[in-house]
Amino acid sequence: MTTKKSSKSDSAKSEVRISVSDQVREITVELSADREEVLATVKAAISQGEPLVLTDIRGRQFIIPSSKISSVEIGESAERRVGFAGL
Repeated sequence: MTTKKSSKSDSAKSEVRISVSDQVREITVELSADREEVLATVKAAISQGEPLVLTDIRGRQFIIPSSKISSVEIGESAERRVGFAGL
């Protein structure tokens, strides 16, 4: 069995967690954009009253009404570790 290794261009730079009013779960999206780009996109959507549209690293689009956004957490995406190495 072979696995595809992701290249640097396919890897996520930012992880965004969005809390939506009237929903229990958060929306978590991994993006190839850096933190400043994501922050500018979120600010623009909220200030203009437009839906927030984000495209993740797999090409899926998330459309969230800006009036329903409770909070947004933008962080650096960390590589996922597999196994027990480094414990």
